[in-house]
Amino acid sequence: MNMTEVNLLKGKSEEILECDIVDETGLNDFQKLPNKHGVAIPSVGIERFRIPLKFRHSDGEILNHDCEASMSVYLAADKTGVNMSRFCAILQEEANKMVVDKSFFKKILGRYRVDLRDDISESPIEKSFFDLKFNYPLKQQSLKSENWGWQYYSCEILGVENKDEKVELRLVVNYEYSSTCPCSLSMSKQYEQDYREGKTTLGNGIATAHSQRSNARVEASIDLASEFFIEDLIELLRMAIPTETQSLVKRADEQAFAILNGENPVFVEHVARRLSKTLDQRSEIIDWNAKIEHFESLHSHNAVAYIEKVLQ
Repeated sequence: MNMTEVNLLKGKSEEILECDIVDETGLNDFQKLPNKHGVAIPSVGIERFRIPLKFRHSDGEILNHDCEASMSVYLAADKTGVNMSRFCAILQEEANKMVVDKSFFKKILGRYRVDLRDDISESPIEKSFFDLKFNYPLKQQSLKSENWGWQYYSCEILGVENKDEKVELRLVVNYEYSSTCPCSLSMSKQYEQDYREGKTTLGNGIATAHSQRSNARVEASIDLASEFFIEDLIELLRMAIPTETQSLVKRADEQAFAILNGENPVFVEHVARRLSKTLDQRSEIIDWNAKIEHFESLHSHNAVAYIEKVLQ
């Protein structure tokens, strides 16, 4: 290393050590230095923070669910950065006192706007964001037998608070169900009838309609003045699409499921319209959108439909 390189390294070392602001322990705090570039950042924070959080289920039982939290705030043009650890500390503190509900989100989002300021004399931060991802288990009764099992729903809750202190909350639920193709079902029954009548000798007289595991991802914006929450949205999806996959079945349940699929053959288009009719009837849902996907057992590709509420 020549002397020029040594001097450059020395200069960088001195630059790193030069900080006009220190924290309560005396360590340099570059995060609080004024930003010289004059560029605001719409959202800055952390993602994938793992934490167990308490949820109160409709039967009154409080259960811990493993969650991944994403937390961020708007960063003004004159600010260098935010105190990242404060996001986690606030969440853990409130999680010790509250269950996850609309009040919990209101509390967290409000504290982020206030507690992540560099100084108490500053106005609250313009915007805060708080999102949770988790699997939400509900007891599911078997269709025919007296058994039951746990059905898990991949969920998200997306929260935002603006400078007017208005909180917006969106629920996301992934709902798995079985879809039987109407065309395939019709062709199978047509073949069986032709075989019985001696019009064909192909096969053995039994044909199976193609069915597949399918998923509806529904995102709904919720009126915070209502009591509507996760289990209410799941119940609406069960009403719209009755062929939900089952967690525990005996033979009688399996036969009942086959009958249920036979009663409800659907394309993705059918499911999209069923969701539209069901979700639009609820005043607690301000707006919504959905992605419906059938993981085809016949084709190598998937059938997909997108639909959303048409706001008047």
